[in-house]
Amino acid sequence: MTGTARVPPPGGRAAHPDHLGHVVFIAASAAMGGFLFGYDSSVINGAVEAIRSRYDIGSAVLAQVIAVALIGCAIGAATAGRIADRIGRIRCMRIAAVLFTAGAVGSALPVDIYDLAFWRIIGGFAIGMASVIGPAYIAEVSPAAYRGRLGSFQQAAIVIGIAVSQLVNFGILQLADGDQRGHLLGLEAWQWMLGVMVVPALLFGLLTLAIPESPRFLISVGRTDRARTVLAEVEGGDADLDARIAEIELAMRREHKPVFRDLLAGRFTFLPIVWVGIGLSLFQQLVGINVAFYYSATLWQSVGIDPSSSFLYSFTTSIVNIIGTVVAMALVDRVGRKPLALVGSTGMAVALAFEAWAFSTKLVHGRLPDTEAVVALVAAHVFVLFFALSWGVVVWVFLGEMFPNRIRAAALGVAASAQWIANWAITASFPSLADWNLSGTYIIYTCFAVLSLPFVLLFVKETKGKTLEEMG
Repeated sequence: MTGTARVPPPGGRAAHPDHLGHVVFIAASAAMGGFLFGYDSSVINGAVEAIRSRYDIGSAVLAQVIAVALIGCAIGAATAGRIADRIGRIRCMRIAAVLFTAGAVGSALPVDIYDLAFWRIIGGFAIGMASVIGPAYIAEVSPAAYRGRLGSFQQAAIVIGIAVSQLVNFGILQLADGDQRGHLLGLEAWQWMLGVMVVPALLFGLLTLAIPESPRFLISVGRTDRARTVLAEVEGGDADLDARIAEIELAMRREHKPVFRDLLAGRFTFLPIVWVGIGLSLFQQLVGINVAFYYSATLWQSVGIDPSSSFLYSFTTSIVNIIGTVVAMALVDRVGRKPLALVGSTGMAVALAFEAWAFSTKLVHGRLPDTEAVVALVAAHVFVLFFALSWGVVVWVFLGEMFPNRIRAAALGVAASAQWIANWAITASFPSLADWNLSGTYIIYTCFAVLSLPFVLLFVKETKGKTLEEMG
């Protein structure tokens, strides 16, 4: 997340219409990393029960195999910025593409459960890299007039990747006659689910061969002539390129490199604004959103819904996620970040409460009664909708805007780390919690959604319409 500090100052001109299509292609190509981020994060949803059966493991071990990718995510996110500063954004993307490819092949052809866990970590490392490099690169190559819209490509690509992974999983399941362990061309269906990601991973690698290096990186390593060429490509030859280069060089000289101690109010405590950022990151995950993307197929099968239908519902949930994200992108600058967060918290709390109620009902012949099943399915989709149109987008907007300039990059890193940790905690705990009490698990998530309301009301300040400099 340290890439945020590398956004060039908004002094550049808008791209000439003749160049805008090229800029869109560049941003979309970089956003393929976001697509793979979403795809790799959620594709495991279709393989959970097959992995449990194939390796005869319990819920605790299964949870660790699912969640272990998040360790790689955290490491990849923490190191990607430094790697990109040393070797460039494009080379860093190519490394991520190679890791995505290797992770897909290794996960599809594991020797044993430990081998699968290892390849999950490799894929997670690629996710972490993509989460940092994509947004940073897009910001650095985008003309100022289009930076916001082009920057939204990353989030859009992530939610599309989630949806496509569920659609592919559903399609493979149909080819395997509804059996996650059904054989297709010598492999089990779940192996194909994990392996198909090779296709977009290779496409991402090829696209990186067709897009230029970031002008900011080129200037930082003394390749000013090449930087001028790239700026001409994205902003038009009639732009004052010498002025733009001078502007970037000045910004880089003035840039403060924040360190961890800048975040401390005392010897052992963070500044209040850093705690608010950590709180936003934690609440975003503690409402249980990733249960919907990692375990939804397993969840529906556990209450008696057949595998084909459970995979279909995972896909429809992903479509709702896309719709909610588009709504948030349209409203976040109109109604503000804080109102959206409050609406989202309220909607999520109500939806989660209905899910908890539905899952509290005793199963009849291994499945929920019809009324409770309908309530659970509708509530699950409503929950994802309210998350997507609020916390899914506004948390990242808040984190990019709320911190003072001098600590923004470091504070973002801490908040992002808190988010990965919370993501891991929810992912690793869900199977065991569900075995203990599925309704009780959703009551816990409901409580976090309710608690997020006073947190936003009392501690989070609106950032709509304020410049980054006004943040301190």
